[in-house]
Amino acid sequence: MELPPVMPLFDSHDFLLLGNAIVNQHITQVSLHDVQDAGILVEHASDWLYEQKYNENNYKAYRSELTTYFHWCFDVIKQSPTLIGRREISQYVEYCQHPPETLIAYYNVAQFKEAGERGRVPNAQWRPFLGKKKMGEIQPYQLSDNALKTKLAVLSSFYGYLMSEDYCERNPAQAWLNKSRFASKKKYQRDPEDISQLAFTELQWSYVISTVETLALDKPEIYQRSLFLIKLIYSCYLRISEVAARAGYSPMMSQFQQDRQTGIWSFFIPQSKGGKQRNVAISHALLNALVNYRQYLGLSDYPSPRETHPLFIRHKAAGRGRDSGVLSANLGIRHLRDEVQHIINLAADKAEREGFNDDAADMRTLTVHNIRHTGITHDINLNHRPLSHVQADAGHESIDTTSQYLHTSKTERHQSAANKPLNHLEGIE
Repeated sequence: MELPPVMPLFDSHDFLLLGNAIVNQHITQVSLHDVQDAGILVEHASDWLYEQKYNENNYKAYRSELTTYFHWCFDVIKQSPTLIGRREISQYVEYCQHPPETLIAYYNVAQFKEAGERGRVPNAQWRPFLGKKKMGEIQPYQLSDNALKTKLAVLSSFYGYLMSEDYCERNPAQAWLNKSRFASKKKYQRDPEDISQLAFTELQWSYVISTVETLALDKPEIYQRSLFLIKLIYSCYLRISEVAARAGYSPMMSQFQQDRQTGIWSFFIPQSKGGKQRNVAISHALLNALVNYRQYLGLSDYPSPRETHPLFIRHKAAGRGRDSGVLSANLGIRHLRDEVQHIINLAADKAEREGFNDDAADMRTLTVHNIRHTGITHDINLNHRPLSHVQADAGHESIDTTSQYLHTSKTERHQSAANKPLNHLEGIE
């Protein structure tokens, strides 16, 4: 089958969440050979794009820009978008201003088309750049200032989304815009006060945990999985993409690993943002939760080093997609996200019934990703773990990012400053 020189990654919104076998195969190869976190990034991009489904023009503009940008990152420079800085964005701008001739089309075609029994396939005639003809003559390719500004604005918005998902710590597109001729007086910056709004309070979190624990006792066939999922994300500060299946990655029980010399258990994440690996230290409470979960599944108390049992299996076989008809297969990002959101909403309902109306309203604005923030916040401020330990477990590139979770009140700051001496050696003769 003939394919276009650049693989289109995102079908129209009617087909986006169904997945595409050809695209999945392509992204798997990219993940294996060039950009390890390509699969995670495509999943995030799909979720972000799907939010635009009610605005057809926005959807088309956003997916075209993301496809072009991912092509440049995956195929041209072979680097994760999470590692891109302002200098690389300048290189991308230059690429878009002078793209290879083979990637320029002079008429609009759909990115995907129907191909009978094969279903939706990439359109071999599609190209990521669109040139112009005048009186039948091809004109020199030119990217207008408005088009360039729009491209960077779309990328900035996407990076903002990745930052809100804690998958990226900087916005290189906005950094480029801020230093460009398009710069406005309003500069992009991450408000450090935002961190305090991203976590559940102690009261709110107690409702989440107590709700899912009660559900797991009443209906274990449905909620035992939810109980362990929530405890794992909270205890190990995991992103949902780190425990969900995607092209080229299927989380397994053997990611719980015991050091042979020390006997210490940890959770191994083979690839996260930027394709980086990390081992997360786990608590005795989480290890006990793992044992309970595995006993419910009919497994041995602890996983073996080569165990391939999926981390979170389906309650019923998949009805469509690449795992159609398969029961013992991991769940994807959207399924796990919806499952946790269901628990959060039930916990909010319970809090509201017991008179905590404001807390309930706040809880309904929070998502599974806020559980990661909650785990980090509680470990720093309640459990008093060293910042360097939390930084390593959270996978933060900088200790400054971890430090933003350190909350102190004015009273606490006053108390710690009240008795500071001016001379520690005063009175010593």
